[in-house]
Amino acid sequence: MRYRQQIDVPFSYEVVFTRDLFGPHNETLAETLRRESGPVRMLVFIDQGVLTRWPDLSSRISQWCDARPAVVRLVGAPMTVPGGEAVKNDLTFVQRLTHQFQRCEMDRHAFVMAVGGGAALDAIGLAAAVFHRGLRLIRVPTTVLSQDDSGVGVKNGVNFDGMKNMIGTFAPPYAVLNDALFLTTLEPRDWIGGLSEAFKVAVLKDADFFRELESSAEALAARDLDAMARVVERCAILHLEHIRQGGDPFEFGSARPLDFGHWSAHKLETLSNHELRHGEAVAIGIALDLFIAARMGLLAFEDCERVCAAMERCGLLLWHPSLVRRSSASGALAVVAGLEEFRQHLGGRLTVTLPEGLGRKREVHAIPVETVEAGVAWLTARHAARQKAARKVV
Repeated sequence: MRYRQQIDVPFSYEVVFTRDLFGPHNETLAETLRRESGPVRMLVFIDQGVLTRWPDLSSRISQWCDARPAVVRLVGAPMTVPGGEAVKNDLTFVQRLTHQFQRCEMDRHAFVMAVGGGAALDAIGLAAAVFHRGLRLIRVPTTVLSQDDSGVGVKNGVNFDGMKNMIGTFAPPYAVLNDALFLTTLEPRDWIGGLSEAFKVAVLKDADFFRELESSAEALAARDLDAMARVVERCAILHLEHIRQGGDPFEFGSARPLDFGHWSAHKLETLSNHELRHGEAVAIGIALDLFIAARMGLLAFEDCERVCAAMERCGLLLWHPSLVRRSSASGALAVVAGLEEFRQHLGGRLTVTLPEGLGRKREVHAIPVETVEAGVAWLTARHAARQKAARKVV
């Protein structure tokens, strides 16, 4: 006898855009928590990098919560956690968080609020997802990349054995609260780096959004907060629409349609010893995939160059020494191994999403090594020409 069990479980979470989330009169978080019968118990973790720029943040959060005793009760003072990719390379960090949950007697009705960049949110989210099989997670992303991409999705994960996001879960958050003010204190690399994800989704899904990025490039490079807030919101919405309407939110298939540029980006992060941040690596990966799409006849080369030029005008760099690194054993470009690692991460047949014109996409199942070689050579020559032009200007 064989029974087939089907379980339909709807997931629903809010993504809210605000400014000064923990200001005394901002009720965004309160409105989110009032969906439950209060006061709710909550434990707060803050990325150390955020505290460096907002040293009074812990006290502001405590004061905000203390002023609303009918809504929320902190089970302890906000706790500081490491930020950056290093936290995702340390699996013991997740274990330390679960010990903290246990000491605080957290249960499935308790809330974890994670305030920080994408790496910290990933690691904290993984710990929250596995403790008691799931605590209620509120993400407060603080970087462009986490607000427009990683922080609004359903993934949590850490790196393992040199592989990006090898250990993780699909676990939708309870809510995502994007505070644009956090972007004002980002260092230039983090301000610019997150724009790569906006270019990624625009090239694949929304040509009008690409044209907005193109026309706003100088304003974005000059740290225009209103321009960035518009980009972050549009990019986040496109990601949310894909998760909701794409038909595979937990990636049971062999395709990751919004990972354009990522097969090489993940490898470049590892090859550079994480000197390259994720957004920076994605920008290079997008440029490489644009060339590949053009070489395959999917994209006009003029559009490939147009997108690359727009990314550069925003301040994104499209080359790094790790791109030309070769295997000491075979002499092959080391980045090519990223194709097989990308396939293994999902299993099944290699599936890479490339642009078919601007605003459309196509899945391909093979990328010749010689095409990758040609793309790397093109980016290297392009980089050298830009450096030469820059020296002449000086």
